[in-house]
This record gives sequence, C-alpha cells and structure tokens, in this order.
Amino acid sequence: MRATKAIIHLDYLKQNIAEIKRFVKPGVKMCIAVKADAYGHGAVECAKTAVASGADFLAIATVDEGRELRDAGIKTPLLMLSLCAPEEIADAVSLDITPFVFDEEYIRLFAEEVQRQNKAPYSVHLAVDTGMGRIGCEPKNAAVIAQKIADTGVLVQGGTATHFAVSDVDSKEGRDFTELQFKTFTDAITLIRNAGLNPGLCHCCNSAATIDHPEMQLDMVRPGIIVYGYYAEEISKAYLEKKGTPLTLRPVMTLVSTVSAIRRFEAEKSVGYGRTWKAEKETDIGVLTIGYGDGWVRRFALNGVPVAVNGKSYPIRGRICMDQCMIDLGLDNKNVHRWDAAVLFGDSAEGALQTADDIAQKTGTISYEITSCITRRVPREFKE
Repeated sequence: MRATKAIIHLDYLKQNIAEIKRFVKPGVKMCIAVKADAYGHGAVECAKTAVASGADFLAIATVDEGRELRDAGIKTPLLMLSLCAPEEIADAVSLDITPFVFDEEYIRLFAEEVQRQNKAPYSVHLAVDTGMGRIGCEPKNAAVIAQKIADTGVLVQGGTATHFAVSDVDSKEGRDFTELQFKTFTDAITLIRNAGLNPGLCHCCNSAATIDHPEMQLDMVRPGIIVYGYYAEEISKAYLEKKGTPLTLRPVMTLVSTVSAIRRFEAEKSVGYGRTWKAEKETDIGVLTIGYGDGWVRRFALNGVPVAVNGKSYPIRGRICMDQCMIDLGLDNKNVHRWDAAVLFGDSAEGALQTADDIAQKTGTISYEITSCITRRVPREFKE
C-alpha cells in the first residue's frame, strides 16, 4: 500500500443510502450514479454496495465504465447517461447497457446493432431536453421520437427522462425554472401517452430534487453526490434542517498521505518550483507524498487549503508538485513526526479537519470535482 491512499468507507455509503431512502416514496425505484469511478470512490466496490443496499439501476457515463462493472459480475441494469460513438454501440449492446436516445440516427444505429446481435427486445430510455441543453429531444417532439423507437420493432421504450439544471439552487428563479422543467417534462410524457405509447419508467430527480422535491420523484430517482456524503450545492445540511427535513450524510472518502520528511529551513530559504514562497524566519517544512498527479491540484496551495496532522492544521508552502507537496510545521513542532499520517479531507473520525466541500468552497468549485479528480494512482482502501 502506497503512503498516499483514499480510505473508502462502504459502511458510510450504506448509511447514506439508507438516509436517502427515507426521502424516497414507496414504490419509487432508485438509480444510483457510479459514473466517473463512483465520483472517485471506486466504481466496482461502490456499485456492489449500492446494489446490496437496494439500487434498481446503476448510472454510468461510458461503455468502458459498463464493461468494468459487468466484468466484476454486476448484473444490475446499467443506464448510460452520456452518448457513445458509433463504434462503441456493439459493445454497449453486448454488455446490455441501456442508452439514452433522442434522435433518429442514434435510434437507427442501436436498432441495427440489436438486430445483428439478435437481442430484441432491447430497452432504451428516451431523453427529453427541458432546459439542461445537453442531450434530449425537443419536448414537443417527444411522441414523434417515441414512435420512431417503437417503429424499429426491436427497441422498447423502457423509460423517459430529463435532467434538472438548477434544482440545487435555493432561489425563486431557480425554483421557478425547476418547476417549469418538471411541467414541460410531464407534458411531454402526456404527449407520449396520448399517442398510445408507453413512456416506461419516468425519471428526472437528481440528488437535490430527490431530497427537496419529493413531488417530482415519479417512477425513479437518480441520486449522485449525496450517496457519497455531500450535499447538493445550496440544498445544504443547514437548508434541510431549516426546512424541517434533516438529512445526515457522512463523507465516504478520506484522503490520507504521509509526512515523508521534515526539513529545517533558514530564513529566506525557498521551497518548490518558481520559488514562490520563502521562509520569513527559521521553520520546519514537512514533505508529503501527494501532488497534482494524484488529484491534489496546484490551486489548493493558492487558495489557502490546509492539511491536518494529528488534529492540527498546517498550511501548504510553495507550489504543489506532481508527486509531492510541502507544509509549514513551525519550529521544533512536537506534534508532528516523520511518517505521521497527513489527512487532506474526509470524515472527522479519520482525523480530517475539512471535507471536500470545504475545499470546494475555498477554491470556487464543487465537491463532485474534488473527489472525482483523485486519480487512480491513489490506491483505494475499502472498509466495511
């Protein structure tokens, strides 16, 4: 095991899913997102835990992500939220991946491959663009596209979906837009039904909407970041407590490194590339075995992100390197010793003094990016 690792608490993952289920209406299915290596947490182990916790579908973004899960023996339906290239469609079908479709060409390509592999009937989900602007048919054309799916004779419409753009925003404008998206989506579903077609499982709720808009849950919800212990932007812990619907989540990942060396620096001595930091007075510098090659990126040093060692916080000094970074320990620090663990973010039970969300707020991003960017070079240590 490398000196830098990500500890993944599968028990916390189970607890988070159980908490989320309290918000989900009886009979509503759950599609848990494990795309992007389960937001950096390890797709296979997290997927197995999600399925054991009652997930009906698993959400992926690429065919290769689906292959990894199938190779691990996971048979749960896989819903692919992004599009694939034509040359990937054969593998998508052979792996029984359920795609989003929304135009005639993509429908035709999947139908032809399903016929080649003799896998009819094959389920697809119709994507409707109600305001996200990525993929999906125009809502007014939903019935027309649904008919094209039916006309293939080999594809069946297993579901109809849309995606909310601002359901994680606590403002009148944001709420109004989410409500408009929901109405537009349900109107499109009505068009499909009025054409005598079955829309299948209807779903639109991401993490924020699942918790904050139970009236929009329809047939299935698609929680993502909340599964891994982080709140969806402005639908925060404080917001939910104030609303009277508290949700207790625990960060599933704790990122840990090691103080590999402690070095004495005289005043004016610099550290790191570009000599961007010089010691104002004599001090000790700790060297950690983590850098931007692990996902501990350079901007963290610029935005005052600290590191915890034995319950105390220490600032990063100089530029973060590809494989290492340096922290200021002060002179003759009795709290820190060589080979001590340095906790970068995660759960307080592991000694963390900050979460991925704390770092995100300091650096102008979101917790999703912080955890997803922890590279595969960092070994994952799974704890039940």
